[in-house]
Amino acid sequence: MSGFLGPNGAGKTTTMSIITGYIEPSQGKVEINGYNVSKKPRKAKREIGYMPETTPLYNELTPKEFIKYMAELKGVPRKMRKQEVERVLKAVNIEDVKNKLIRNLSRGYKQRVSLAGALVGNPKVLILDEPTVGLDPKQVTQIRDLIKSLGKNHTVLLSSHILSEVSQICKKVIIINKGKLVAIDTPKNLEAKTEKENVLLITVEDPENKIEDVVKSISNIKEIKLIKELPDGTKQYSISSNDNSDMRKEIFSVFAKNEITIFELKKAEMSLEDAFLNLIDNQKEEPEKTKAEIKKEKKELKEKRKKEKEDKKIEKQNKKTEKNKEKTKNKKKGGDK
Repeated sequence: MSGFLGPNGAGKTTTMSIITGYIEPSQGKVEINGYNVSKKPRKAKREIGYMPETTPLYNELTPKEFIKYMAELKGVPRKMRKQEVERVLKAVNIEDVKNKLIRNLSRGYKQRVSLAGALVGNPKVLILDEPTVGLDPKQVTQIRDLIKSLGKNHTVLLSSHILSEVSQICKKVIIINKGKLVAIDTPKNLEAKTEKENVLLITVEDPENKIEDVVKSISNIKEIKLIKELPDGTKQYSISSNDNSDMRKEIFSVFAKNEITIFELKKAEMSLEDAFLNLIDNQKEEPEKTKAEIKKEKKELKEKRKKEKEDKKIEKQNKKTEKNKEKTKNKKKGGDK
């Protein structure tokens, strides 16, 4: 299961539209389970289940009717449709509302119906665009658990702005920005790679506000920052060092001598959100292309496509010629006999 991340305008929706065959790629190719989306669109699309952010559900239908309709659209054989409808209803756990009108369902159930549409035909690949958007916390948890279970039997590409959600349910993260790939890795590795400093988070009781003067006596401390004052009168600080040395032992000793009570002391960990922001912010800005450069690129792409077309034509003609030669050769052999 892979999370697909990027800021607004990064190209996520465009990429998903290309993968699903809705938009033709200007260059390169997309293959789904061995089928080229451009050359064999029907076969490729049978392998894909797509749940867009705003799925156009038919409010006058029931979930059962909607799934049956999707089965017809996806070419599920007539004799298998009833069985497929029952399988999908069970998979997304909407059997209890299968005969209710979609317009009368809650937002959470509508999301399940939308997901059911993507599951029809048992596709190998599921592409889910913001599947939990607009749901309450309980519904979010239910949909996440459902997606996790689907990940056992399907390849899932999940696009979401909720980074904690991606971190919880995805084994791999793909980050793009401005149409370019920024990173592919596990959430844990991305967090580790972007961690730059040795930072501690410490919560203390310090009524005389001595902490900032006290830390000056501790070796290797680079900076101390007040994060927040808590309702119980304690304060939380971040303390960073100049190297990777463990500062905790010295901090405990010095703070005890100066009557500063430590309530909590822990190492600050990078979240996927921190890693994401770090990668996006550090991406090098590329100069905008001039009109002449864009025109040149378009011309080169056009010429490349023309050459590919001509090469295919020549290849086809050569095969035909070889076939004709073989036929003539076989006829001669037959005549000689």
